Amino acid sequence: MTNSAKPPALVWSKQRRTPRRQAPGVEQIVRTAIGLADGEGPDAVSMRRIATELESGTASLYRYVASRDDLLDLMIDAVRGEVAPPELAGDWRTDLTAVAEHLRDTMIRHPWLASELTGRPTLGANSLRLHDTSLAAATELTADITEAAAIVDTVHAYVFGVTAAQLAEEQAQRRTGLTEDQWRETVAPYIREVIESNEYPHFARRVRDAADADADERFEFGLGCVLDGIAARLRDRD
Repeated sequence: MTNSAKPPALVWSKQRRTPRRQAPGVEQIVRTAIGLADGEGPDAVSMRRIATELESGTASLYRYVASRDDLLDLMIDAVRGEVAPPELAGDWRTDLTAVAEHLRDTMIRHPWLASELTGRPTLGANSLRLHDTSLAAATELTADITEAAAIVDTVHAYVFGVTAAQLAEEQAQRRTGLTEDQWRETVAPYIREVIESNEYPHFARRVRDAADADADERFEFGLGCVLDGIAARLRDRD
């Protein structure tokens, strides 16, 4: 038996209502929600909480934003439009680097964004504009749009992974209340035991000898590896 249920309409295809006099409109609702998510995390975002912040009735907000899912879609597109897409220089490597840095910067400004983007289609005007810019950068390397889309997906996946790890580390520091130096001092006795056991020689060598790169340096190195790999794969195919 087939499922005849009608899929819900996308928020982008719904007509926006003009707010009544002194009533909060969609933009004000979205800005308030972004502020809550930035300060307290996405779990703090609810229509009831936003209504409290805006000194409005909860029911009245649903006249302009039908659901929390619609609100999250609007929030995502709003933060992705805060900074214009990078201007393309015509060099694929320079331009894909700019695309990656643009995405990373947005995710760092709004730590909740990474988790909300995962598995959620981003079809708002700002998101589509950024995706179009990304595809334009990739087509400087290959005219095949399928390959270009795969390149964009690969670069985005790298940015998501490395930035999520950075944000998780920063969140852990806030949760423990320890600075990085304080945390290292706390675990130092255990790490010394691990090194002296001689059971993990490569880890021990890293602790003793490896340079301590910061988040920006690690991001730049990893992105360079990704772009090198993409170029080598296309070169070997040709």
